[in-house]
Amino acid sequence: MSEPLAERLRPKTLQDYIGQSHLLGETGSLTSIIKSGFLPSMIFWGPPGVGKTTLANIIAKESGRDFYLLSAVQSGVKDVRDVLKKAADSNLFKTSTPILFIDEIHRFSKSQQDSLLNAVEKGIIVLIGATTENPSFEVISALLSRSQVYVLQEHTKDDLNKILRQAIATDHELSSYSIELKETDFLLQISGGDARKLLNGLEYVVNSQKYEPHISITNELCQRILKENLNAYDKNGEMHYDIISAFIKSIRGSDPNATLYWLARLLDGGEDVKFIARRMLISASEDIGNANPTALILANTCFQSVQNIGMPEGRIILSQCAVYLANSDKSNASYLAIDRAMQTVKHTGNLSVPLHLRNAPTKLMKDLDYGKNYKYSHDYPDQFIQQEFLPKEISKTVLYQPGNNPREMKWLERLKYIWKSWYPY
Repeated sequence: MSEPLAERLRPKTLQDYIGQSHLLGETGSLTSIIKSGFLPSMIFWGPPGVGKTTLANIIAKESGRDFYLLSAVQSGVKDVRDVLKKAADSNLFKTSTPILFIDEIHRFSKSQQDSLLNAVEKGIIVLIGATTENPSFEVISALLSRSQVYVLQEHTKDDLNKILRQAIATDHELSSYSIELKETDFLLQISGGDARKLLNGLEYVVNSQKYEPHISITNELCQRILKENLNAYDKNGEMHYDIISAFIKSIRGSDPNATLYWLARLLDGGEDVKFIARRMLISASEDIGNANPTALILANTCFQSVQNIGMPEGRIILSQCAVYLANSDKSNASYLAIDRAMQTVKHTGNLSVPLHLRNAPTKLMKDLDYGKNYKYSHDYPDQFIQQEFLPKEISKTVLYQPGNNPREMKWLERLKYIWKSWYPY
């Protein structure tokens, strides 16, 4: 049986690799590291199908190193120890440290990740871990501190179209057919940016039409063939990203019924409960915020609880939290405020801290007027006195605009009272 198209087309060199130009361009951070021959341990963080495994293989080949691969889903501590022993034995006869690639490293337990530490510290292996989850949450700090984290971005539309054209032009099986790539929007949409799903979809459509003298790839054809057969070429279909999106948007839209439906779909599809709880934790801050700060506390408790309890009982805790979030007052004021603040910093650069706000631990600093004229708020009525806390270049800039909910409306009243007429909202 022939290999799947995505596997046949897996790039073997950096020249064949499509995407991640921010890492692999002429001035990319990974480009210089690969050329130097000195490889630190690395974590590749990015969505599925952007080339994490492929890139690790290419790095091993370009650097002339042995390559060991483990899947965190299928491997235990014994498998890790066996591979580390092989790597240690190979070090006796070779000058270059072998690479151990661990796919979905976020699924390794703390003890499994701990078992890697000694080998990384002693240089027995160069570890490359791949994860779709934020490594700050999922990789133990000791391992994270010994690794460089590289963020792999989603494929762009141009990247995906280039992958399709390359497949039709270079694959020995596809090139035996008369294929015209007329429309690609449906293939791109159904792939979700995952190159593997994209190529599997293309292959499925071509195979369904292989007895036709000419195959014209159109949106209508792809929709007709693939809509009814998603599971035939990808068992997860669009679930991971589309359904989590519907779940979060239902919470944001204050619809507890839809929230529970999409939560049930996620659970029925075998979604990682920590992934669900983490997304609710983000929503509690981004969508609810200070309209109901308790939501963040409850979401954090939910996250910790499902880790301790697991399934099937974890579904009850997820349900309780999801319903609470859906029924909460909503405010994205803090979310918008930090984005405004980040944009202000980006546009204005590193403005000087006003002298009266600077710390003055030494006599020289005091002589230079550090801290001079600072007014200690607690010395004044209501623990407040008007003074400028921003750099003079952006004086009186308003970044936080309270949301339209009872709690933040009270805050707005207070802000207007203490800051008097100049506070504009």
